[in-house]
Amino acid sequence: MRLVTHDTPNGPRIGAILARAIWDLNHVDPSIPATMIEFLEAGQPVIERAREIMGNTTGMPLSSIKLLAPVPRPRKVICVGLNYADHARETGKQPPPEPVIFSKFPTAVIAHGDPIVLPKASQEVDYEAELVAVVGQGGRHIPVKQALEHVFGYCCGHDVSARDWQIHKPGGQWLLGKTFDTFAPMGPELVTADEAGDPCNLSIQLRINDKVMQKSSTSQLIFSVAELVSYVSGVCTLEAGDVIYTGTPSGVGVARTPKVFLKPGDLVEVEIENLGVLRNPVVAE
Repeated sequence: MRLVTHDTPNGPRIGAILARAIWDLNHVDPSIPATMIEFLEAGQPVIERAREIMGNTTGMPLSSIKLLAPVPRPRKVICVGLNYADHARETGKQPPPEPVIFSKFPTAVIAHGDPIVLPKASQEVDYEAELVAVVGQGGRHIPVKQALEHVFGYCCGHDVSARDWQIHKPGGQWLLGKTFDTFAPMGPELVTADEAGDPCNLSIQLRINDKVMQKSSTSQLIFSVAELVSYVSGVCTLEAGDVIYTGTPSGVGVARTPKVFLKPGDLVEVEIENLGVLRNPVVAE
């Protein structure tokens, strides 16, 4: 199943999409939660009911709605650094013995089609295509072997990064350099785990103005999605609606000669096998 959050006069609501049509599930059956986090918390029974609705009713044209991020305000935006073997090689660094974890604030999250705003405070804004895992069933101290049971689904993500803040500010401002407003695009859809395929064997690429800048596979992940879920849950309780940006492959702008940074007028596309294309224009603040 492919789920979206869309804007309505009554606020954000979830919908299920198929073949360019959308079903407002809560409108058809008020027992189905209207928001994504509530839907995730409800678990498998609402998924089955949603599938029944789609099989027995007619959806609206997808073109009639305004997409929001699948999880518009995640409780946590958890990110992983240096988690692709090919990216480690291009930076000249050894793969880390444990996951490198940082975070973004929920205010950084934007949707498919929304503009990435280049802040006046940064001159070196970089791009990073990422697979995003969305937590369905929360928990603490989750074993690796059970970790994927806690992942509801996946979507495309973009970890936009102000490298001058991340690298050159005193102490390295990882958090602030990664969490300017609009620096966490995600979407366009949330694809349930049963339809997404093997999260550790999906093609992934990023294009700027149709030019391929990153092209790899999640098979290059150093730490799998299951390992990341288990690792993070050993520190903090994961909750439904938390999102995990799982790292980026090689080809980032800061590692190129000459370096390539985003500029106003660019169109950035992140495409991941089975998950669709996340597309965002770039504008100046």
